[in-house]
Amino acid sequence: MALQLIHPQASQALDNEDRLNDRSYLRLASNIHQLVRQGEFLPGQRLPSERALADRFGVSRTAVREAIIALELQGVVEVRGGSGIYVCQTQDGSARLPAAREAGPGPFELLRARCLIESEIAAVAAVSRKDADLDRMFAALKTMREQMHDKAANEDADVQFHLHIAEASGNSVLRRTVQSLREQERGPLWTQIEQHFHSPGLRQKSQEDHQQIFAAIVAAQADAARLAMRSHLERVICEFAQSWH
Repeated sequence: MALQLIHPQASQALDNEDRLNDRSYLRLASNIHQLVRQGEFLPGQRLPSERALADRFGVSRTAVREAIIALELQGVVEVRGGSGIYVCQTQDGSARLPAAREAGPGPFELLRARCLIESEIAAVAAVSRKDADLDRMFAALKTMREQMHDKAANEDADVQFHLHIAEASGNSVLRRTVQSLREQERGPLWTQIEQHFHSPGLRQKSQEDHQQIFAAIVAAQADAARLAMRSHLERVICEFAQSWH
């Protein structure tokens, strides 16, 4: 097969896109923080809405949300559920946003990656799974149901369920990929967004989603498994993007 060279202009476009996607929420957080330091937003003042900030900076609302959470972690802003986002009264002059390599990907970036990757994994698992794989998935589902009121235990079983689906694909690389994605959900940004939006109600909805995923895999229906996994992860994205609690 002949090697296809990328045109220089196309290569530059790809480089530009990579830079645009490189932790855009951190650059946005830095821009908002700069406005605070310059006095455009004063201590105690409410920031413009997420929609207004998204329009001003030409970014998505989810990028604004990730930026606000990064600023909240740094003590620059305070999120008041049902009221808005306010500049903190006391500013720590030494506060700095983490470097991209320290911060890792944002929650929405992770979830979108999972949506793309795990949907296809579920489809593969539906046609390649063995009885032992189904037994492991069922055991994880049972634990999730039994631990519905214990967030940590429920989450551990949730991770195991998704890993068992990846294992059922028969591809160890896919299993390691899913494990790596889930491990990245343990960062401070993820923890903070979960504090705002994770709830027993979301766990219950996720349990129902998992049951549908499992049923499709048991029935060896690849398309249904793909759709069920995508719907599940899109639900989590929508929950994390809803109005502040």
